Amino acid sequence: MCGRYASFRAEQDLADEFAIATVADDARLLPPSWNVAPTDGVRVVVERADAATGEVTRQLRVARWGLVPSWAKDPSVGTRMINARVETLGERPAFARPFAARRALLPADGYYEWQVRPPRPGSRRPGKQPHYIHPVDGCVLALAGLYEFWRDPARGPEDPERWLVTTTVLTRPAGAALAAIHDRQPLILPREVWDTWLSPAVDAAAARDLLGLDPPPLAATPVSDAVSSVANDGPHLVDPLPDVPDEAGLDLG
Repeated sequence: MCGRYASFRAEQDLADEFAIATVADDARLLPPSWNVAPTDGVRVVVERADAATGEVTRQLRVARWGLVPSWAKDPSVGTRMINARVETLGERPAFARPFAARRALLPADGYYEWQVRPPRPGSRRPGKQPHYIHPVDGCVLALAGLYEFWRDPARGPEDPERWLVTTTVLTRPAGAALAAIHDRQPLILPREVWDTWLSPAVDAAAARDLLGLDPPPLAATPVSDAVSSVANDGPHLVDPLPDVPDEAGLDLG
C-alpha cells in the first residue's frame, strides 16, 4: 500500500507542471511536507465545472487523504480507504462512483515503502527498512487518485465546512524489481495521459485502459526510521541512510 509520501514542490511549480488554471487558497497555503500521512490535507489536481458558467477548468485543491463515501454515516471510515486497488475498483461502491466521474492526480516528489528485514541478532521480530522511492529524473510524480464529497449532517446549509472533500490513491501490483521492497505500488500516470484521466467527459470504461500503464523509471533510497513517525517532517527524511547501500539509479519501474 501507499501510506506515506512526500510533496514539497512549490504550488506555482505544480501549476506550471500540470497546466493548472486555478489554485485554491487552501492549496496555496498548504505547507510542504516530506512525510504526508493518512488524514492529512493533500494537494489534488482535478477538473471541475464552474457552478455559474459550466466551464470546466483544471484546479489545484486540498482534500483529506482517506476517501469518505457520500453515503457514509461519519468520516471515520476514511482511515480505511487511503488506497484503492485497481483490480477491484468496479466491485466496491465507494470507489466505483468516483472512478467514473471524480478522478484526480496527487502530485508527489516520491513515496515511502518499508521492506521487511530478517530479525537482528538477539531478536525474534523482523525489522523494517524504509525506502524513499522517487523518479530517477527528479520530475514530479502524478499519483492516480479519486475524490469524493461528504456532507456533514450536523452542519447547517450555510456552514462553509458542511462539505468534506476526501481522496484516495490507486495502487497496483508492484513491478518485478520493486516487489523486493513491497508487493504494491501507487499507480503513477505518465504526462501524456493526464488530460484523459482528469477529464469528466471520459467514462470509467475509457479510464480503465490507463490502469495498466507502466510507471516512469524509479529509484529506491534507504532512509532513516525517522519517517516512520508522523511527528517527524523535513528534508532530512529523504537523505540516504549512511552505511546502507544506496539503490538510487536502479530502474524499479
